[in-house]
Amino acid sequence: MSHQLRSTGVIALLTLREAARRKVVLALAALTVLLLGLAGWGFWRLGAELTSGEARVAASQVLNLVLFGLSLIAALGTAFLTGPTVAGETESGAALAVLARPVRRSAYLLGKWLGLAVFGGTYVVVAAFALCLVVLWAVGYWPPDPVAGLLLLAGQTVVLLTLALLLSTAVSPMASGVVAVGLFGATWISGVVGGVGSALGNEGVARVGEVSRVVLPTDGLWRGAMHAFQDPTALAAMGQGAEAFPFLSVSSPTPLYLLWSAVWVAMVLWVATTAFARKDL
Repeated sequence: MSHQLRSTGVIALLTLREAARRKVVLALAALTVLLLGLAGWGFWRLGAELTSGEARVAASQVLNLVLFGLSLIAALGTAFLTGPTVAGETESGAALAVLARPVRRSAYLLGKWLGLAVFGGTYVVVAAFALCLVVLWAVGYWPPDPVAGLLLLAGQTVVLLTLALLLSTAVSPMASGVVAVGLFGATWISGVVGGVGSALGNEGVARVGEVSRVVLPTDGLWRGAMHAFQDPTALAAMGQGAEAFPFLSVSSPTPLYLLWSAVWVAMVLWVATTAFARKDL
């Protein structure tokens, strides 16, 4: 057991080192710097054109909008890193060099997952925190619960890369990334549709969002992050139609939902390790 734990840790470190060398990381960094620069200019204009109270309410909503762009960048980056890291090494035969030694396939895959989770989670936390500092400088707004928001964003990233890891055990690297990001977008759209249904009092349409958040927890965690970052007065300013607005959240996730998200990750990771153990390399 201790040997396998050491193997998992070593593979996680090697995965981190490998991920840092990939060209997709340069693309992530360039997109993040561009997003932060544009956001800084936009928030500065908000502070110059609006009163301090108006600027706070507007900044909290625009912050969620920009954070969605950031989470989308993280989704693209982690999904397209996961595919080549697992499926790419399997197709090229590089994985056999490691698995030929006394290293279990489960330890290999868990090490890959751990390294990618640390990389993706660290990226989104650092980038989102930098964005919060930009907003504080430009408008003077600081989120009410930034720690919870950052952790939920990291959780969203881990959920998506776990899905991408499962897909990479069955399909090509490119296909796994495309499908993972496509499901991420479809879940977010379902959440928006469900919010519109809730605002209109249509239970059938509202259930679309509820079911999608259970099937893939990315949108539920994202909505919790929005609630942690937004100004409490923003909901009052929007009135009864707040649920229909895609960048406002009326509540934070319950402890039961957070538990389900963790169970979801564990189940999908177990399916991925089982599939990889039976895969013909």
